[in-house]
Amino acid sequence: MPDSFYSPGHLLPVGEVARRSGVSVSALHFYEREDLIRSERTPGNQRRYRRDILRRLAFIRVSQRVGVPLRDIRTALDSLPSGRTPTRSDWARLSRRWHGELESRIRDLERLRDTLTDCIGCGCLSLGSCSLQNPSDALGETGQGPRRWTEP
Repeated sequence: MPDSFYSPGHLLPVGEVARRSGVSVSALHFYEREDLIRSERTPGNQRRYRRDILRRLAFIRVSQRVGVPLRDIRTALDSLPSGRTPTRSDWARLSRRWHGELESRIRDLERLRDTLTDCIGCGCLSLGSCSLQNPSDALGETGQGPRRWTEP
């Protein structure tokens, strides 16, 4: 990040970022340790964030909410430009990249929703009737018990 591009007035203190983003200060520190966001340091070693961090935080929070792993979020954010605020087309490109994966998750969640009572009822003691992990009882021939969870 070129220091000359952002004057100190364009940088936000950690408390302001937390307030405006709805993300706790400890979560900001965690995201920084996980290399999802970056800060600059003042001569007094206080964190300061560029304003575009607010969009990145919104992206992180929404992505987490729909179950995207942090490593995938980090990869996506790494593909964004570092010298400028991401544009609508940058965000659209990320969206297209995840479209298929999200569609698959939606199907899995719908299947879970529709079979949740059966799933809770079995307690994973027998996969003989589990339509999520053992559709059509494909593992029934190998015996009772959580076969998929005990395989090496």
